[in-house]
Amino acid sequence: MSSATPKVLRRLQTLLPRGEIVFEPAILSKYAGDKWFAAHRPDAVALPRSTRSVSAILRFANRRQIPVTARGAGHGYVGGCVPVRGGIVLSLERMDRIKEINAADFVAVVGPGVNTQRLQEAVERRGLFYPPDPASRADNFIGGNIATNAGGPRCLKYGVTRDYVMGLEVVLADGTVVRLGGRTHKNKTGFDLHRLFVGSEGLLGVVTEATLKLIPLPPFRANLAVGFGSMSRAVRALQGVLSAGFLPCALELADEFTLAAAYKRTRSERLRGCKAHLIVELDGQKKSVANEIRDLEKIVRGQKPAFVERGRGDKQCEAVWQIRRQFSYALRDTGLTKLNEDIVVPRGRLEDLFRFTARLQKTFHLPVACFGHAGDGNIHVNVMVDSEKTGAKRRAEAALDGLFAQVIAWGGAISGEHGIGLAKKRWWPLALSKEARDLHRAVKAALDPNGILNPGKFV
Repeated sequence: MSSATPKVLRRLQTLLPRGEIVFEPAILSKYAGDKWFAAHRPDAVALPRSTRSVSAILRFANRRQIPVTARGAGHGYVGGCVPVRGGIVLSLERMDRIKEINAADFVAVVGPGVNTQRLQEAVERRGLFYPPDPASRADNFIGGNIATNAGGPRCLKYGVTRDYVMGLEVVLADGTVVRLGGRTHKNKTGFDLHRLFVGSEGLLGVVTEATLKLIPLPPFRANLAVGFGSMSRAVRALQGVLSAGFLPCALELADEFTLAAAYKRTRSERLRGCKAHLIVELDGQKKSVANEIRDLEKIVRGQKPAFVERGRGDKQCEAVWQIRRQFSYALRDTGLTKLNEDIVVPRGRLEDLFRFTARLQKTFHLPVACFGHAGDGNIHVNVMVDSEKTGAKRRAEAALDGLFAQVIAWGGAISGEHGIGLAKKRWWPLALSKEARDLHRAVKAALDPNGILNPGKFV
């Protein structure tokens, strides 16, 4: 791949509207990385306002084999938008218009730079619902959610981002603009090509517009926040909820280390000395939710919890989630480096996973904090590293090797939400067979033969 010289890149100024390509060093540094540890300064940052500009940029770059790394809000955890080969960072932040919210069709049409929480609030004012709810929804963009197939607590009941993407406008590596899917809730016309780009991490094309499925907004919600004296009791309570025939919209678990850190940050007395914490939430019609939450409370009380906190309605439920959303920040408050691994195990392996992570702590002398979407087996396993201690980094790498090997042996996945990016590239050959990896390469070669899109990543 050729290097992008300043002289060549400055030709883009004649192809784009004023201000859509910048070269100032301070701005280049701003777009060098995400929330992971790696960073690499690009040679230029493109800030297009239209699909036409995105197409012009990619056509220009493809002819000259200049790397292009698409970027949303930069809140990823795996280095997915780090421009490791330099070239152009293509930021979609200015394409932030909610073009349509159609209550009759139950669809929203949005630009990739639309903030997730902003979209949710806009549709809810119309009595509609966009369920995918990544924890950082206040900071991330729909385009980034699509690129990583983002999830969140409500995915247990409602599914992930992929399940709400009905149609996409995508600009391919050579600048070709294609519209895939549509706005109908059923569509079997050819291959399901729009879904190919969901979770593709910017390796196959650049999304410039998304048509998203909406559903009716559930009129009522209620939840239980439950503390336990052991993780085994919490897991048995969770299993009891599911085996009784309930499908909550969220089932979240957190371990002792996470809760101790969260207590220091929030000073919530309920977390003091808590060994495990379970959140179970229902939504639907008010009368049925009120009856079912009482039945769920009976089930969880069968495991002798230390406390049960009830939330009824949006305000009380959100108070519970506000504490949950502090967990990741609380772990950062410890001063340790947090290696956040969003692994997934089959549901029946949850208790095994918590036992295994406890053994990892003892074997490698590193704290391991676990919390997350236990209802669908997606637990954020955070290896906490004191980088100033001799050998800590080496032990952390060995711990991650052990974690991923065990997850794969159980039939699990090395990423449920964040993607592969750079952070998990090392374990990519273990996660998929050679045949599956070859198929990824074949798709990449067909859509991006010059390899300009997000080079240096897992394909």
